[in-house]
Amino acid sequence: MKNYIWIVVLLAMGFNAKAQENVLSKNEAITLALEQNFGIKVAENTVEIADNNQDILNSGFLPTLTGTANASFAEDNNTIEFPGQVDDNGNPRPDVEINNAETKRYGAGFNLNYTLFDGLGRTYNYKRLKEQYQLTELQARETIQSTILQLLSIYFEVARLSENEYAQKEALEVSKDRIERAQYAFEYGQNTQLDVLNAEVDVTNDSIILLNTQQLLQNTKRDLNVVLNQDLMVDYEVDTLINFIPMLEIQAMIDDVSLNNLAILQTERNLAINEYDIKVSKSGYLPVIGLTGSYGWNLNQNPASAFFPGTLNNNQNFTVGAGFTWNLFDGGNTITRVRNAKIVYENQELLKKQVELEVARDIQNALETYENRLTIYEIQEKAVITNQNNFERSREQYQLGRITSIQFRQAQINLLTAQTTKNLAKYDAKLAELQLLDLTGQLLNVDF
Repeated sequence: MKNYIWIVVLLAMGFNAKAQENVLSKNEAITLALEQNFGIKVAENTVEIADNNQDILNSGFLPTLTGTANASFAEDNNTIEFPGQVDDNGNPRPDVEINNAETKRYGAGFNLNYTLFDGLGRTYNYKRLKEQYQLTELQARETIQSTILQLLSIYFEVARLSENEYAQKEALEVSKDRIERAQYAFEYGQNTQLDVLNAEVDVTNDSIILLNTQQLLQNTKRDLNVVLNQDLMVDYEVDTLINFIPMLEIQAMIDDVSLNNLAILQTERNLAINEYDIKVSKSGYLPVIGLTGSYGWNLNQNPASAFFPGTLNNNQNFTVGAGFTWNLFDGGNTITRVRNAKIVYENQELLKKQVELEVARDIQNALETYENRLTIYEIQEKAVITNQNNFERSREQYQLGRITSIQFRQAQINLLTAQTTKNLAKYDAKLAELQLLDLTGQLLNVDF
């Protein structure tokens, strides 16, 4: 009995704490994920890199300019001797000393190179980078869509467990009421101690089930916080209202699957990239024409010597040139690259057909699964109504003493099972709808 009291106290504390929690709507959760999720941030950075790569600065269309500079300094101390030589007066010619003779040299230059024509290789590579950027955008969108699908799956699991928690709280309240009635009946001699003990056992079992559900609910909320990149201790309630998209709208999405399915769109972008790869490889058959220009400046300062005066040489030069290169035969490398690029293109065409077939299969499977789960949900809704009516009748009969506590307990268990099964069916149907939206590429275009 003491254990039962402690369980009830703990549950009451938990109930009061939860009453102060905020409600996190589905759209608010999606907004948080788009702003905070690590995977989405990485995907956005990857798109930014692809955007930089498709810029004109990475196209090869701009010229290159390099600058060079140099400087040197030398200082010499020389003594020049004239052994055996005499001057005009017949005296030995004296030695000549040159101290601190400085030699300075400076130079600077610029070299400009510009490719006028490279067989259109730059043009096709630039277009290829544009396609690569679009492919990266699709890959980022796939990451975002997968993250939102994961987010909503966890969100709806939190909602399911929250509804289960509510149903189990009601079941616990019914069991607590039953134990009070059993205690009063025992005191007035209307039943035995066994009825009281059975009621206490049922309260204990219901309390344990509720505690386990609450623990699982808290774990799932922490999973949701990880996806949202929030503090793990943040707690909230979620919206348990579920709206299903009309079947006519879903059918319209399925009809446009070739325009929105991410797998199909990515194969199309890869196909365009492979087509440009062929053209880039073929550019090796054509010549390369380029322009070159250079400017140079040199300053040489030489010191005076015994025989020559010091000199200062200031030189500037400017040159412009054009180059023409045609690799008439490169050993077959270009031919091999073109052949291989064509094979890769053919493989990509085959892959596209395979992806289209697989997507059609997946959508058909997802649609049938969705319709089946909707039907199950409708059946479970009716089952809840039936079990609710049966439970109310059983409670009336139990209070009148016409059925046993075991029969009443069975009606209570049947109702709880029907409620939790209905919750599972409802969220299973919603998850099936999400899978279908993901396949049609419309997951980010609907309002939840």
